[in-house]
Amino acid sequence: MRRLKRNILILAVIPALVMAPWDHGGRFSGPPQQARAAAPSRVLPRMMHPETVKAIDKGLEYLKRTQRADGSWFAGYGSYNYPAVMTSLSGLAFMASGSTPETGPYYKQVKKAMLYVLRLAESGKGGLICGPTGESRSMYGHGFSMLFLAQCYGVDLNKEISERIRKVLDKAVALTAKSQSSKGGWIYTPTQNSDEGSVTVTQLQALRACRNVGIKVPASTIERAVAYLKLCQMGDGGICYSARSRGSSRPAISAAAIACFYAAGVYDRRSGGLGKEAEMVEKLVKYCKRSVNVNRSGGHYFYTHFYMAQAMYQRSGVDWENYYPQIRDRLMRLQNVDGSWMGDSVGTTYGTAIATVVLQLPYGYLPICQK
Repeated sequence: MRRLKRNILILAVIPALVMAPWDHGGRFSGPPQQARAAAPSRVLPRMMHPETVKAIDKGLEYLKRTQRADGSWFAGYGSYNYPAVMTSLSGLAFMASGSTPETGPYYKQVKKAMLYVLRLAESGKGGLICGPTGESRSMYGHGFSMLFLAQCYGVDLNKEISERIRKVLDKAVALTAKSQSSKGGWIYTPTQNSDEGSVTVTQLQALRACRNVGIKVPASTIERAVAYLKLCQMGDGGICYSARSRGSSRPAISAAAIACFYAAGVYDRRSGGLGKEAEMVEKLVKYCKRSVNVNRSGGHYFYTHFYMAQAMYQRSGVDWENYYPQIRDRLMRLQNVDGSWMGDSVGTTYGTAIATVVLQLPYGYLPICQK
């Protein structure tokens, strides 16, 4: 099969947040982590079938066909296009296949996406990365752009591009830190001084990705964000919409919180895997296993499983082995004839990017999803 003949780079495992050196100012001081090549493999990861690969190929080819001349993707559905979000998610989908901006079958698509997001960032003000005409919820685009550029920065690039990305990410991290609310979270735009869960997890994951590749991130910003999500945990174990207007637990935000907690090392940061932090995460996992139904569409289905898949993959073991075959089969049933997926109410770019990232997690190529 075509997919199995690809010469794919395996990205190096990046240390967990707590293993990195910090200076006395509470900022990460370690060197950037570089990707390393490994011998190509013709053996599929366990639980991936030839049919899974065909579905992934069709999805990636759909994204390739629909990339705009300037390197971007638009949502193309409803009244908002969100080019920063769509381009970053699509770039991540290609990187999940093993391609980088320099190598792999989709390197051209990744590089064009990277350069587009860089242009957005360099033409913006104050470090905010968002669409050329601004976006009503610009912090989503900002967070996903940081995440994507950090994945690009962690591989071998020429010196000029690397320096451009570093400057952009330094400014982007500074804006995220500055826009953190008094309670420790974030909301849709950087000047609102408010907070809610979905934007908070986007920023937290982006900060972790930046830190992983040597971008300086204030330790206090991470700590306050983790504390915010803890504050939002309800009695049933789930995470509510906002610390300011709690309401009931939200499955989508709860799944995202698991992935962020694991990324931040919360499960064993102070207790070696035991104690109150571990109990908190276990309670959250149990809530999500009760509340997140693979076979129930509607709501924020693709958003939920974008994070639920990462959480279960990082968790590994029986939970991952139970979850992946279910989401694999469900996504394959939902795929359209042209290779796309309709994602929630956002469109086919969004759905296809998320579905292909989820299906490709067993490859283990994205550093942000490393265990």
